[in-house]
Amino acid sequence: MGQITLQGVAKRFGEVEVIPPLDLTIDDGEFVVFVGPSGCGKSTLLRLIAGLEDVSDGRILIDGADATEASPAKRGLAMVFQSYALYPHMSVRKNIAFPMKMAGLPKAEQERRIEAAAKALNLTNYLDRRPGQLSGGQRQRVAIGRAIVREPAAFLFDEPLSNLDAALRVGMRLEISELHNRLKTTMIYVTHDQVEAMTMADKIVVLQAGRIEQVGSPLDLYHSPRNVFVAGFIGSPRMNLFSGAVAAEYGAQTIGVRPEHIRISATEGKWRGRVGVSEHLGSDSFFYVEDTGLAETITVRSGGEVGLHHGDTVWLTPLDDKIHRFDKSGDRI
Repeated sequence: MGQITLQGVAKRFGEVEVIPPLDLTIDDGEFVVFVGPSGCGKSTLLRLIAGLEDVSDGRILIDGADATEASPAKRGLAMVFQSYALYPHMSVRKNIAFPMKMAGLPKAEQERRIEAAAKALNLTNYLDRRPGQLSGGQRQRVAIGRAIVREPAAFLFDEPLSNLDAALRVGMRLEISELHNRLKTTMIYVTHDQVEAMTMADKIVVLQAGRIEQVGSPLDLYHSPRNVFVAGFIGSPRMNLFSGAVAAEYGAQTIGVRPEHIRISATEGKWRGRVGVSEHLGSDSFFYVEDTGLAETITVRSGGEVGLHHGDTVWLTPLDDKIHRFDKSGDRI
């Protein structure tokens, strides 16, 4: 079991409140991603759950039991950090075994868990190597293996892919998702990369300045952002946001339109502009349209075969049924 419940949890450093009181329930077996800009409190919140930081107010329940004052070792959680934190002089086998050795598990049980973790992470052929003989992705898998053998109630990941290059990030993202599907264990994953959040999560928690802006499935947040912040943060490229007269036409203070919900034409449309930078990715093309008088740049996503070039005059037409409207407070209308 791995249900985690936060009840009025808050964190202060001296007089500075970095996490105002918040409530959150993470169900057993869920893959939950904390996402938000740097300094939003997502890593601090993870450390509160892990017991690495003391809670200023509120309670943390793990499977219904109050764990607020429990030490990290007593919470039954396993944390994987951004840095691999492996012992360079130890083999992969000994690195994975280390937490079990410290816990005094019998040797036979240690070996069973090591073999199972190595098989799950494709590390069987590397057990006798040292970390210096492994790639970055393999080292991160060893760090995950060290967490798996503890058989925790939940895994806590603190930006585990930040040190990897782009290709390895994609590969490890898939491996962690597949691992979750096999283990069915609760996972809480912290990242500033909303693409990771969208592709991995069962449930996303969007944070800003320590506050929860919205909780929901990736598609819920994408299609129905609660406010301007979530609208602008979730989605890549980000949503186009407009205010002023064009928003007033739709009875709003601000309107938002995703790049794929704007038609681009060389002959006709609602808004006139000029093609600036173009990015052709094969299946898709992204056009950054300038001089519309609505925003500094409007991003448009189109098919990969659109024959437009830098400096071309174009016309843009938003799909009316895909326009998001927000009021003066920035909340969804």
